[in-house]
Amino acid sequence: MSDFTSNFWSIYVAAITVVAIVACLLLLWFSGKAKAMTAHDNTTGHVWDGDLREMNNPLPRWWVWLFVITLVFAAVYLAMYPGLGSYPGALTEKWSQKGQYEKEVAKGNAEVAPLYAKFIAMKPEDVSKDPQAMAIGERLFMNNCSQCHGSDARGSKGFPNLTDGDWLHGGAPDKIKETLVKGRVGQMPPMAAAVGTGDDVKNVANYVLSLSGSPHDSVRANLGKSKFGVCAACHGMDGKGNQALGAPNLTDDIWLHGYGENAIIAMVNNGKVNQMPAQGEKLTEAQIHVLTSYVWGLSNNAVSK
Repeated sequence: MSDFTSNFWSIYVAAITVVAIVACLLLLWFSGKAKAMTAHDNTTGHVWDGDLREMNNPLPRWWVWLFVITLVFAAVYLAMYPGLGSYPGALTEKWSQKGQYEKEVAKGNAEVAPLYAKFIAMKPEDVSKDPQAMAIGERLFMNNCSQCHGSDARGSKGFPNLTDGDWLHGGAPDKIKETLVKGRVGQMPPMAAAVGTGDDVKNVANYVLSLSGSPHDSVRANLGKSKFGVCAACHGMDGKGNQALGAPNLTDDIWLHGYGENAIIAMVNNGKVNQMPAQGEKLTEAQIHVLTSYVWGLSNNAVSK
């Protein structure tokens, strides 16, 4: 790990770069000073194809100066801009890649601010019914959310479906906004040791399946009911979950990380950590507001139709 936190590689890269530029200058200088042994006709004595003789003429002046200008440009560039390891460059305060990016983002946000102005004062429920706002929200979703939740927002294994009204942390607009701004980290700890033996885990898995009316072994489910008390701390005795903790409802037959006995056993044995990255520093408040309205509308407006 020290290879990535020490200054060794930064110094190494900077030294190699400087040595390479100096070596090119020295090579040019020595090649101009060196005297080759030539015959009286200014040839070196090397002959190819019978009559093709190597002359000892100097390099063209335009080529030499072009080479020098290139090296001088390289030295000036490396002094002004980042390029020598971790050296930031003399113009860092005036220009940097990050600064240029932030400047362009700020410019773009300023240009579209009037477009968002009329939406920021509206309730999310009202914004979700505005066609123009939803067109913007769809584009925001495609650029920032569809990579995980899919272009249709129906998610996939490990990524929640945003169109079905089933919410781990609550589906109210303020909760959706909170998720977008701060992100979420969901954790199911390994519970095999607390549940008991391998048969106990299997019994609990069948009891969990029984809660949603899914196919299960009723004998094992009855045996697993008492052991479910370990899980009830988060999911509740009735298995309906706890949105304050992000604990899933086990009675609705919606399975985020896989369905069936084997999937539940694996979850109990191994646990699971899931993360929704925060968008608060990436998107403006107005963009978050429109995106919140769009996501809320995916399930609520569909239900109302």
